Amino acid sequence: MNGSAPAGRIVAPDLARGLMLLLIALANVSWHLYGAPTSGLSAHRAGASGPEAIWQSIAITVIDARSYPLFAFLFGYGIWQLYTRQQRHGQDERAARRLLQRRHLWLIGFGAVHAALLWYADVLGAYGLIGLIVVGLFLRRRDRTLIAWIVVLGGILVLLAIAALIAGMIMPPEAARLELTGPQLAAITPYLDSVLPRLQLWLPVTVGQGVLGLVVPLAVLIAILCARHRVLESPGAHRGVLTRVTVVGIAIGWAGATPSVLVHHGVLSLPPWAPLLLHGCTGLFAALGYAAGFALIAARISPARPAGPVVGALTAVGRRSLSSYLLQSVIFAPLLSAWGLGMGGRLTEWQAALVAVATWLLSVALAVALDRADRRGPAEWLLRRLIYRTKITNTSGPPDRRPHETAVHPS
Repeated sequence: MNGSAPAGRIVAPDLARGLMLLLIALANVSWHLYGAPTSGLSAHRAGASGPEAIWQSIAITVIDARSYPLFAFLFGYGIWQLYTRQQRHGQDERAARRLLQRRHLWLIGFGAVHAALLWYADVLGAYGLIGLIVVGLFLRRRDRTLIAWIVVLGGILVLLAIAALIAGMIMPPEAARLELTGPQLAAITPYLDSVLPRLQLWLPVTVGQGVLGLVVPLAVLIAILCARHRVLESPGAHRGVLTRVTVVGIAIGWAGATPSVLVHHGVLSLPPWAPLLLHGCTGLFAALGYAAGFALIAARISPARPAGPVVGALTAVGRRSLSSYLLQSVIFAPLLSAWGLGMGGRLTEWQAALVAVATWLLSVALAVALDRADRRGPAEWLLRRLIYRTKITNTSGPPDRRPHETAVHPS
């Protein structure tokens, strides 16, 4: 592999997906641990000290609730790209929307199977659900309408975050002591007994994260607005805006995680649920900052100045993000769950993070091998075949047959 992107395909989304899959692995692996009590609605164990506490602080600040909004943004960007690409290839507007709806229904199906077999916090179903809503209600709306919805939904999210913080501060002590703990479904054994609980939790997670949490809908709407103006296709023309979004977005995102870090470590006396909405709200800012930063990096890549092997490997895994995302569960669940090898009951969080890094590196190696063979990931191949209802070969194909509809963006 020469490290350059396929002709006609923009680098920034693939580059972002490739690296953020590492953050997804680091965010998800802790939820496969079990046995020790956790703090609030998180997978982070209470009472940590030393390296464990340091890692938890980094994860809460940089990763938790920051990676999945970025993938939601990239997912929304891909919606608009597929929509316009289909029209350029001769499809009418109605046919293009039907194809998108079929794609999102299949994503929900992928998510349900993923949850039933391996991972209850799957996000494919959430993205498929918000995709159906956006295609049905927002895809043909004017920019002004999208901006109005973004402002309204964003305002509601900010107000709710502030209200939760204030409620945690003024609540009577006995009410504030209410502890909400995250589920530890990885402790269930045997395997068959774990299937139904995973599905039962996946359903509210899909609706809550996909719609009610507001972060994913906001990320998707912002992405469609950006895609209409080709921000990622021409980052050089938007360098000033992208630079400001990178600096301000990441600063707000990381600063907004501070209350969660302090509450988790017992420094700030608030109930664990009080900073959760603020953490999620500012996570959207961080995600947009990450996306803008990757676009600035991608702006430095051109035919005259091709990407090096690292960027080439990241874009290879980014083009196979669905397969790489599912591979994480294929490794994590049997390795860590009680019904498998049960290592999730023995590892510390930082040790589990090493497992996540190793898993991501394996996905990178496999993606590079597939890239050299000019082949899609198996999940991308299957999704594409189901969407288009035609027999296709498992190859990347010529540039005009490698659109972003095959890149699915998990969290």
